[in-house]
Amino acid sequence: MSTTATRPRRIRRTGVGLALSYGLVVFYALTLVLPLYWLLTSAFKVKFDILTQPFVPNFSAGFDNFVRVWDVLQAGPALLNSLYITAASLVLTLVLAVPAAYGLARAKGRVGAMVERVYALGFLIPGFASLVPTLLLAISFGLFHDREFMILYLPASAQPLAVILLIQFMRTVPPELEESATIDGAGRFRILRSVYLPLISPGIATVAILNFIGFWNDYLYTLIIVGVDKEVRTIQVALPTLVDGRGTTDFALLTAGTVLAVLPVFIVYIILNRRMENALVQGALKG
Repeated sequence: MSTTATRPRRIRRTGVGLALSYGLVVFYALTLVLPLYWLLTSAFKVKFDILTQPFVPNFSAGFDNFVRVWDVLQAGPALLNSLYITAASLVLTLVLAVPAAYGLARAKGRVGAMVERVYALGFLIPGFASLVPTLLLAISFGLFHDREFMILYLPASAQPLAVILLIQFMRTVPPELEESATIDGAGRFRILRSVYLPLISPGIATVAILNFIGFWNDYLYTLIIVGVDKEVRTIQVALPTLVDGRGTTDFALLTAGTVLAVLPVFIVYIILNRRMENALVQGALKG
């Protein structure tokens, strides 16, 4: 009797816990989706409708907000500057991080472990702490208010995360594959290109997505080092200029400009999403 009596109680407790879990998941999903929904729908509304009907899908402005913000912000050059800095920085990050991670992943002994710890120490340095030295370095190199300095700085700041992540992926590659390639006469560069790169492509996609988001959304360093000149400023630096000196904001223009700014991030994520998911699944299975 006691056993059968406790079973319904356990079932009820399980059902309540499951319903509570689903409720929390739905609530968390809404906190993520609703701001994006408001942003996207507001970009197609007139300013009055944004304030009076914030969640009603009323496309009263059509594409007028995008046309206006494109002209006001000169969004075309700003997006091209962001794309130029981000793409060049991302390529340089991977060019530097992949060989470094390969060398450290296969290194044995105290020297390799010490170098890996040095890379890990990069996580302890907050970004704003290096702002003044970075600014002085840009001035001394004659690259102040120059986009090319950001292409040198951003990969340097991304090396700790990129190298440490890629090291973990490269250590999952069986050493026997490298030994077989060595017996066949392949050199180090050929082994890296033909053996490691295809197997760690999910890891490269993960590093690419994380760094693309960080590079594209960088504001503080880009504002100070690159500046606000319309010929070199990025889209992230251009957006705050929509707020005038009196603190008033045209939300129609601001939401349209924000959609233009985040659209490339979503496109890159959609392209590399599958490989990043594969990397997370592989890590969970091996863990």
